[in-house]
Amino acid sequence: MTEQPAQEFDVVVIGAGPVGENAADRASRTGLSVALVEAELVGGECSYWACMPSKALLRPGAALAAAAAAPGLAAQVEGLHVDPAAVLAWRDWMTGDWDDAGAADWVASAGITLVRGHGRLAGERLVRVAAPDDPSAPASPGLLRARHAVVVATGSVPVLPDVPGLALAAPWGSREATSAPSVPRSLAVVGGGVVACEMATAFADLGAHVTLLARGGLLSGAEPFAGQAVERGLRELGVDVRLGVGLAAVERPEPGGPVTLTTSDGQAVTAAELLVATGRVPRTLDVGAESVGLTPGAPLAVDDSMAALGVAPGPRGPWLYACGDVTGRASTTHQGKYQGRVAGDVVAARFGDPQAAGAPTHADAPPPAGAAARPWSRYAATADDVAAPQVVFTRPQVASVGLTEREAERRGLPVRAVTYELGELAGASVTGPGYAGTARLVVDAERRVVVGATFVGPDAGDLLHAATIAVVGQVPLDRLWHAVPAYPTLSEVWLRLLEAYGL
Repeated sequence: MTEQPAQEFDVVVIGAGPVGENAADRASRTGLSVALVEAELVGGECSYWACMPSKALLRPGAALAAAAAAPGLAAQVEGLHVDPAAVLAWRDWMTGDWDDAGAADWVASAGITLVRGHGRLAGERLVRVAAPDDPSAPASPGLLRARHAVVVATGSVPVLPDVPGLALAAPWGSREATSAPSVPRSLAVVGGGVVACEMATAFADLGAHVTLLARGGLLSGAEPFAGQAVERGLRELGVDVRLGVGLAAVERPEPGGPVTLTTSDGQAVTAAELLVATGRVPRTLDVGAESVGLTPGAPLAVDDSMAALGVAPGPRGPWLYACGDVTGRASTTHQGKYQGRVAGDVVAARFGDPQAAGAPTHADAPPPAGAAARPWSRYAATADDVAAPQVVFTRPQVASVGLTEREAERRGLPVRAVTYELGELAGASVTGPGYAGTARLVVDAERRVVVGATFVGPDAGDLLHAATIAVVGQVPLDRLWHAVPAYPTLSEVWLRLLEAYGL
């Protein structure tokens, strides 16, 4: 059967999660025609299986805990628990019941062409689209040709450790956990990262008996005190936390029945469900990387303009770009969206018409192919390396940006870290008795600028953006001294940290 001629667009974006949406939107702003290819739901992992549903599951327990800590409310809420059915119904509403019609409408309103199906690179500026799994979906167009650029934003996929019996036991990944139709009586969680800690918190709030197994400590990439605080918080919720324990074998004799884990120390753990959250890898095995000379399964390495490395450029410069988890540079939605904005802006500036209606106006210009962008150019994802923020919505919250003390020292920076207990602030005392938390700044002692910050405590995420601005802006400590915090708020910790540094 003869294949239909390729449909042509100026730009083709593979992956319609938040990262791909941002890249497509930005690329279209100088008049370029853009096709956005998606095999599943428009809006991607974050909207339906990650950020939004997980926070919907976590918020009620956090709100109840905050009420229980407030003077005058503790007695009224004593003995209360979150309502699992109501929480799951709220989660369903937050995900739109896994219907992407609204997101698809936004794509159309932005003038972007949505193509349903699985997109794979098929050579220079070519994308082959296979029919989607949904038989009711429109037929795939087959082959798309990009006149100028292809952007890959296919995200990441979870990985299962090689443990006897694990794959046959039908374990949950993060998708199954956040979309669970009911709360299991008991849940075993394997892993010590963000997903493991957040889901252990959520399901403990919802009434499940949770056992958490982690080969090392919790949140190993954060400052050590952060993981220790989260461990204490989980234990206070009744989670059976076992650190330094690996998984040796898994058995599930009956489909849907209980699962039994054998741990590395010879213990047995039985639970109604098992969540494995031991990491994710860039989704490049099924994107046709080999068709352009790249290695399937490896991250799509990019420069700071998000142009793929190791791919021969086209007549007008780099044609293949990548952003988000698929690059291996960052693993948060907000950082991927930032990369998507950079990639889309670069493509729009290099190939679009700067005089097009609605085109942004600014003095910056993308660097020539192969040349470095000026510091903090809008066409370079500079923040990936030095100022990536993250909030872990456990109890307590963990908020961080930039480098930990350990990472800064590993990079050879002349650093000095200062720490202050949030509970000693007047702003903490007004929230109620027993507020506990810790803040740390990591300072480049030679340049006297903040290169990293971590805040641990209730609602610590609210402190993060000020730290992000300090790191990105490379604001000298002597100038930060004049940023007067309002009293009585937790922001006063900035004054106390600077005093601890010696100002």
